[in-house]
Amino acid sequence: MNWRALLDLLFPRLCAGCSGRVGDAAGHLCWDCQAQLPFVRQPYCLHCGDPVEGRVDEAFTCQWCDELNPAFDYARSVVRYRGPVQRMIQDFKYHAAHHLTPDLVRLLVAGLRNAPEFGTLEALCCVPLHRVRQRERGYNQSALLARGLAREVGLPFLRCALVRHRQTGTQTHLTARERVANVHDAFALRRAAAVRGRALLLVDDVMTTGATVSECARVLKEAGAARVCVLTVARG
Repeated sequence: MNWRALLDLLFPRLCAGCSGRVGDAAGHLCWDCQAQLPFVRQPYCLHCGDPVEGRVDEAFTCQWCDELNPAFDYARSVVRYRGPVQRMIQDFKYHAAHHLTPDLVRLLVAGLRNAPEFGTLEALCCVPLHRVRQRERGYNQSALLARGLAREVGLPFLRCALVRHRQTGTQTHLTARERVANVHDAFALRRAAAVRGRALLLVDDVMTTGATVSECARVLKEAGAARVCVLTVARG
């Protein structure tokens, strides 16, 4: 009996999606919940990666991108923010379920491998939390994801590249335009030399309209970043 089987016998892993036993599945999702993962598939907006229902016979950009022209070059998400992954991310984000980090990083690795449009990347950074929010939560979930992904793909993680110097509050009930206004000038660059001339991957847990990551990308590009692509676990 190997060590993992012994641990599962003594401390059975519970599925992060349904709370049942994981069994012989790897990680913290049982086979049934893994089968239910709503992966983002084409067709989706070429710019922000927002998927659409139905058949689309040619490349397109969505209305939000056409109107607001987000600053990132491309944004992609691995799964839709629903089903087992929604519960998984909520536990990871709000209940300090750090043991789920490898599961979520594996999804990001798969997403990166399926995004050839990103081109060659040179470093990773993450969406920062305001110091008050980070002190309350005790950690930045996006930093955990970016650090894990950087380790997997062998790229440097620029932990302190960006800082959120203004609290923005929840954006849950705001429209897309209100979200853009809410995060405007909320971020600043801490070390311009670290990003200048580099192709960067900006990592976050969930993307909804893309206003937050667009504002981060704007700040990075104004500091001289050559390219900023965005990768999130889920799309809301």
